[in-house]
This record gives sequence, structure tokens and C-alpha cells, in this order.
Amino acid sequence: MKTRLLTLLAAALLAPLVSALHAAPEAKVTKFDDRVRVELGGQLFTEYFVKGALRPYCYPVLAADGMQLNRDFPMKKDTAGEENDHPHHRSLWFTHGSVGGFDFWDDKKNTKIVNDAVTASAKGGVATIQSANSWIGPDGAVVCTDKTTITLQGVPEGRIIDWEVTVKAQPDKPLVFGDTKEGSMAIRLAQWLTAPHKIKEGITAPTGTIINDSGTKNSETWGKKSKWVDYYGVKEGKTYGVAMFDNPKNPRFPTWWHVRDYGLFAANPFGQHDFESTKEKKLPANTGDLTVPAGGSVTFRWRFYFHMGDEKAGKVAEAFAAYAAGK
Repeated sequence: MKTRLLTLLAAALLAPLVSALHAAPEAKVTKFDDRVRVELGGQLFTEYFVKGALRPYCYPVLAADGMQLNRDFPMKKDTAGEENDHPHHRSLWFTHGSVGGFDFWDDKKNTKIVNDAVTASAKGGVATIQSANSWIGPDGAVVCTDKTTITLQGVPEGRIIDWEVTVKAQPDKPLVFGDTKEGSMAIRLAQWLTAPHKIKEGITAPTGTIINDSGTKNSETWGKKSKWVDYYGVKEGKTYGVAMFDNPKNPRFPTWWHVRDYGLFAANPFGQHDFESTKEKKLPANTGDLTVPAGGSVTFRWRFYFHMGDEKAGKVAEAFAAYAAGK
């Protein structure tokens, strides 16, 4: 009896400590003229930039221990060992290569996504950014608008970014998301995190692996439909993972993935022709078009899950199941 009482007493005394260790880190947001800074537990997680580029984006993206998980270029141009290809791969962002007939993916197409308003708040362990944006075509006219909500938080297994975007068509014209592989919800990963691919001399060697929910790996994951994809690699003796989840409520769930061994990691629900055409069977170029009626809207949701370990150690499948259940 005495031993049992001591055990219960010890458990009662340790409970607050255990709870504190597993509590979500306190979130803090700081709004500047050009960006919103998000900290978790007093440490930088990311900053959401609304000025200085052709579209809003998050940079940097840090793991819970401070390790940077995304590429510096083109925000910084002097990071040793980085590949400087695709300057439009700006950290973590949402856009698409064919919206209303215009290319918002490539920086050279004279299009831009302009932030109209941004607000931010923090409560407990959750930070929320709300952003209103106008998509401007080459002629200066508004092609469509969006309202984006970004929710950021720490969890015992790592960190999470939930991205919800509602794109609204103009009242007088339907809006077509065109069938192209160039899109859509994307992150460009750090050089060391990339999967095996041909690199030039002086470039950091890749350590990464790509895997999807069916167990398909690396370059074979490109263009496949999947509920989730995980991208993990090794830095300074630790394995870091970045997983992206497609939401079951999204149109065309599960989505196709424009995920490359050199570090581009994107969910793309509009690229069916590019992803599924074969030498034996070419699909019509507009097979994957998605049309939003005039004045109507479409909403997409994705989750980024930043974890330690590979997909098994990081319990990616379990984390997706929780997300799919609305947790």
C-alpha cells in the first residue's frame, strides 16, 4: 500500500512537468510593413512576406530546433552549396501557371499577386495570418482575388502550417485554372534535403528521400496521385522531414504531385494532362482544367507537417489520418 501511495504521489507531482513538456509552445506574431513574423516558444518559425516580390511567400521555414528546411535562393544569393535554378521557387508559396489564361508561376510573365490587406493574431499556441490578395494580369486588370488563412502551431511531433485559400472569380467572367504541371501549393527545400540527382561541383550533396502514401519513392512520385507525400533528409546527424497533406475536402482529392528530386515539392490539382499523358496515350491539353463560374469561388486546403525522422519515425500516416479527421 505504501509503495502504491508513493507511486501515486510521484505521478501527481510529475504531471504538471510532463504536461508542460508536451504543451504547445506559445505563439507570437509581430506585424511589420512588409511581413508578419511568427515565433513559437520564443523562436522564429517563419515570416510571411507581402511586399518585395511578385507574390506573397513564407521565408525562412525552421524546424523546432532551428534547422532551416527551405532554400535561401532567391531571397539570398550567396549561400554556399545551393543550386540557383528556378528563381521563381520562392521558399513556400501558392500560385499556378495558368489562371484566367495567364501564367502566375513564372516570374517573367508580367503577372503578380498583390497583397491588399493582412492581419495576424496569436492565441495560446496558435498563430493565424489572414491575407487578402489580387491577382493582376499583364494588362494591369484584376484576374481574380483570394482570401488566404495561414494557421501555424507547434505540436509534440514538430510544427505545422495549415494553408487555406479561397480564390474568387470576377463577377463578369468565369475563371479557369488551366491544365499545367507548373503549380501550385509549393515549397522549395534546402539543398541538403533534396533527393539524389545530378549536381555540379561545389553543390551540397543530397541526402533526401521522397516517399508517398503508397510507398513509391523519389522521382517515381512525380505526377502520381497521393493523399500525402513526405520528403526527408539528414543534416548534422539528424533526420528532418517535411510532409504535405492534401485535404479530403479539396476538389480532385487525392491530388497529383509536382515533386522533384532537386527540391521542388508541390501539390497540383490542375495538371492532369501533364501528369497522366503517356507516349501511348496523350490526353487533351485541357483535360485538367477547373472552371470557377463568374462570381463563384473555390477553396483549397493543405497542411505542411515538419517532423523529425523518416515517414515512419515521424508517424506521417498517423498525422495525415488526424488531419483528415479534422484535428
